Amino acid sequence: MKKSIILVFVFLFIALLHGFSQKTYQPNWSSIDSRPVPTWFEDAKFGIFIFWGLYSVPAYSPTKRDKVGVYEQYAEWYWSRLVNPSKVQHFFIDYHNQVYGKDFKYQDFANQFKAEMFNPDEWAERFKEAGAKYIVLASKHHDGFTLWPSAQSWNWNSVDVGPHRDLCGDLTKSVKASGLHMGFYYSLYEWFNPLYKSDLGKYVDDHMIPQMKDLVTRYEPDVVYSDGEWDHPSEAWKSTQFLAWLYNESPVKNTVVVNDRWGKETRSKHGGYYTTEYDLVYEGNANDTKFEHPWEECRGTAGSFGYNRNEVLEDYSTSEELVHILINKVARGGNLLLNIGPTADGRIPEIMQQRLSDMGAWLKVNGEAIYSTRKWDKAPIVKPETTVYFTKKGADLYVIVTKWQDKPIVVEGIGSTKSVSMLGFKGKVKYSVSGKKLIITPPAMSPATNPCQYAWVFKVQNAANF
Repeated sequence: MKKSIILVFVFLFIALLHGFSQKTYQPNWSSIDSRPVPTWFEDAKFGIFIFWGLYSVPAYSPTKRDKVGVYEQYAEWYWSRLVNPSKVQHFFIDYHNQVYGKDFKYQDFANQFKAEMFNPDEWAERFKEAGAKYIVLASKHHDGFTLWPSAQSWNWNSVDVGPHRDLCGDLTKSVKASGLHMGFYYSLYEWFNPLYKSDLGKYVDDHMIPQMKDLVTRYEPDVVYSDGEWDHPSEAWKSTQFLAWLYNESPVKNTVVVNDRWGKETRSKHGGYYTTEYDLVYEGNANDTKFEHPWEECRGTAGSFGYNRNEVLEDYSTSEELVHILINKVARGGNLLLNIGPTADGRIPEIMQQRLSDMGAWLKVNGEAIYSTRKWDKAPIVKPETTVYFTKKGADLYVIVTKWQDKPIVVEGIGSTKSVSMLGFKGKVKYSVSGKKLIITPPAMSPATNPCQYAWVFKVQNAANF
């Protein structure tokens, strides 16, 4: 009995010491940036972005067929494009007046956003089958409409109006039950919020920060993806104060991951992981950037994040293109956050389901070369014409070929290996090592023995000198 009591006190003492030893983060970038990005994020590699809200009712924007830029194809910007002058405004005005009439306001879409077909368990199962490891739902876009019963957005949320349902809560429950990480996108600014327009400080103190804290404490997300930061520096948004709370006091302080969109000066400099969007960063093309920091590419399956009824088949990336995009990002040390845009009634469009299904089929065979891997520092620089990519995990190297070739594949920098095999292929793979050069001879395959489509992976086990 005495021994048990002593053991209890020992464990309590150790736990107390551990609590005191945890670092306290200060509300400045030097301290905030010193927090490592939790390992689960770099291991996950593939996530699903979901843009869903009132903008899913009109579900419209011009597309690349209309000769507009990347950022001008976003259907979720409907309200702003309709009201604020821009070179694409006429597209939205013409569409809106023809379909809804001049007197129909954006706020009127709330009554048509019903989500009556939304089945969160079905969504979660589809995401899991796609091979995704984390989900990021747009809890509030720039229109200010929240998908949870936010006290700061009274009568402008999915419980008070529209679906009369806690969409954030329902999806969170299903996603977490399926074993996936759940996260939220959140827009710092709101286009037409009177308080934001008149008193930024009061908006931040009384609206934005309480709303973000409510989102975190209510649903305990593993990702907080901020956006809409570009109007003001991070000091005005009080970003470091919020992040200090998130890292020190919140219920997810040890597991939560954040991005880099916390002020107009912070992208690719401060916060958590760095973000790119359709291969773009503020400084130029992300494909020309060599990242030494955890990062993530986000993009839609087509040109828009929110569902766009104006998009046709040719606007969508093929399954092969999406698999290749995933490989490109992972081989360069990043993640892919692939967006889907559900319909206003809560369905995932069939073409998006098909793309997710194809990615899942490829990952079931080749996920070993994606999940929990890191980039190979000795790999050749990735270029637009690259068709051979590399990832590594422990002592193993993965050679990922996105264009099948019958001629030998030469890998520089490998002095020896225990074996070479092809993931999903039961036959033997011939190889040889000469000096520090590994030569892999691709096997002859038939349709019956081909393990997958789009890309093939050679596993180099116990690769030495790499």
